[in-house]
Amino acid sequence: MSNFQAHPARTPSGLHLYGNRIFLRSLTPADFAAWSEVRARNRDWLLVWEPQKFKHAPDPETDQEAFRARCALRDRERQNGSAYTFGLFVNNAFAGEMNINMVQRGALMSGTIGYWIDQAQAGQSYTAEGVVVVSRYAFEDLGLHRLEICIVPRNENSQRVMEKLDIRNEGTALRFLEINGVWEDHVRYAITIEEWQERREELANDWLSANS
Repeated sequence: MSNFQAHPARTPSGLHLYGNRIFLRSLTPADFAAWSEVRARNRDWLLVWEPQKFKHAPDPETDQEAFRARCALRDRERQNGSAYTFGLFVNNAFAGEMNINMVQRGALMSGTIGYWIDQAQAGQSYTAEGVVVVSRYAFEDLGLHRLEICIVPRNENSQRVMEKLDIRNEGTALRFLEINGVWEDHVRYAITIEEWQERREELANDWLSANS
């Protein structure tokens, strides 16, 4: 049996979720400089996989007040239970984000995991570790029944994350999401709480901190 605890750690600065090498926490306005630097440095790496920005809206990458508003919006989403967004930290340095979006209650009890990571930290399985960390939180603390991860078919880096974790492929949804101005097909991967419970010890031993 693994000796990890089901519940996330709480510190004076708020909710922290731990893996073996990473931790996740909500971003605050004080994270603007680090977030902005990583986003600007990775612009070409990231924008091809993201929805288009609104042309005339303030950009949180360059506008500190826009970033502050973004943090406030993420706090409201977390408070009303519709989404949970975390900064991903490696060696206490900001390195990306993980989120559980489109949380649905009632008969569905589901959410969608999304993520991005600094290209300088890619290829070291930090993203896979983050997916396990937020999955544990979603299933064991939020009480969700199903999680989905949707990936553009040509995004081989993200698909490797699913392969490392052996997440079930449910097929391809045509023209599923707008990405960089184009309605893109997405491969839909999913895991349910029954699968999580079956694989909990395996995933915990591989990816989660014994002290979390």
